[in-house]
Amino acid sequence: MASSDRPEPLRLGSKAPNFKAETTAGPIDFHEWANGEWVVLFSHPEDYTPVCTTELGAFAKLEPEFTKRGVKLIGLSANTIESHGGWIKDINEIAGSELRFPIIGDKERQIALAFDMLDHQDATNVDEKGIAFTIRSVFIIDPKHIIRTILSYPASTGRNTAEVLRIVDSLQTGDKHRVTTPINWIPGDDVIVHPSVKSPEAEKLFPKMQVVKPYLRFTPLPKEQTSANV
Repeated sequence: MASSDRPEPLRLGSKAPNFKAETTAGPIDFHEWANGEWVVLFSHPEDYTPVCTTELGAFAKLEPEFTKRGVKLIGLSANTIESHGGWIKDINEIAGSELRFPIIGDKERQIALAFDMLDHQDATNVDEKGIAFTIRSVFIIDPKHIIRTILSYPASTGRNTAEVLRIVDSLQTGDKHRVTTPINWIPGDDVIVHPSVKSPEAEKLFPKMQVVKPYLRFTPLPKEQTSANV
């Protein structure tokens, strides 16, 4: 595929493209299916591949935690729905999981192209027809269909599902409390007061705030006040 045929890359703050697709849970209109909830959309290069199998099993096991946070999971793989069905049986057998979320059939890479999930450099990441497979992309999309996070991994590297969940907690908690989260934050750690919150409002909202620098203000936020309190 020529680079000129590819759409402009999506960025944080872009509206997630809508699409209609066949999935293992039936046909969907993506925006209607999201139904005002958070969505984690993640792609896989191909069915019956080792890394993808481990990933989908891990997402299936962690799905209840996403569901508690009002997050829907949906996968995508560059194969047919029929192929997905057989693969899911292997995933559940290997991982001891019960995969419930839908997997999109994207044999022609139409959705992968719309979301720019294709590898630009790795010429080996193609099918027998020379069509590029998807890389391991993750899109975290908020209830307004706005892309809040984009993660891209090479086909050879499996993702960290706990990190995806941690990002969800950071985004949801930040939206609710007007805070940001520092390096290696996990729910229950101190957070940073958002720069847009100026004094004296910050002092009223965060009475335990510690000012390290005028631009760096920490405040406690118990886990019970984060989105992880589910």
